[in-house]
Amino acid sequence: MIGMFKYHLSIKQLKQFFDAVDKKGRVTFNRPIPANAVNPIVEVNLEDNKLSAYRDNYTQGYHHGGEYVKNVVLALEKQHHYKQINLVGHSMGNLEIINYINDNVNDKSLPQVAHLVVIAGHYNGLVGQSETQNAKINPKTGEPEKMDSAYRELLGLRQTFPKNTAVLNIYGDVGDGSHSDEDVPVNSAKSLKYLVSDRAKSYREVEIHGKNAQHSKLHNNSQVNRELIKFLWEESN
Repeated sequence: MIGMFKYHLSIKQLKQFFDAVDKKGRVTFNRPIPANAVNPIVEVNLEDNKLSAYRDNYTQGYHHGGEYVKNVVLALEKQHHYKQINLVGHSMGNLEIINYINDNVNDKSLPQVAHLVVIAGHYNGLVGQSETQNAKINPKTGEPEKMDSAYRELLGLRQTFPKNTAVLNIYGDVGDGSHSDEDVPVNSAKSLKYLVSDRAKSYREVEIHGKNAQHSKLHNNSQVNRELIKFLWEESN
């Protein structure tokens, strides 16, 4: 995905930075971000990327992951005071990001989230979770007929999600009859709509089809990259 940005964004100055977050939430950068950097991309790498201590309680684990996200934002703030940031997540990272937003929605000292890009977010459970795997959703509102505990934890966003945040929700259907990207049911990804669309500055869904819509391939998919680039830098939201 980063390589696609470097190729495509001749219209923008782009610099890439990496940070690592250890299991204690300590953040380190590979190098400082220059004050004059335009559209810097910070790739976040979590040592605890499976939330292994929370395998019996992912609902609580996602809150813990949200603290990792907050620590990264605060570390960025120490370098430069950003008034706005964009957040892009894939898979479990989406649950950590949305819990960061949910848990800190009233903290005005944090930068505003201008754009939120969700790729393969399992907001209402994964393939194999019998209670929600085949849960239908209201096609107009996105409300699921059954909700898992992590989803119910986020219902407050219907009243608090930031009104200045534009949302792009990208998910996949490999076309094998499972209505999923092999890991995330389409309806689980689409259930984000019920949580945020009534308040978000804008909300749009993009469904990717075929073998390259598989869960782990979505973050290295040319169609996804084009949609993301357009949303973050070419559209006026």
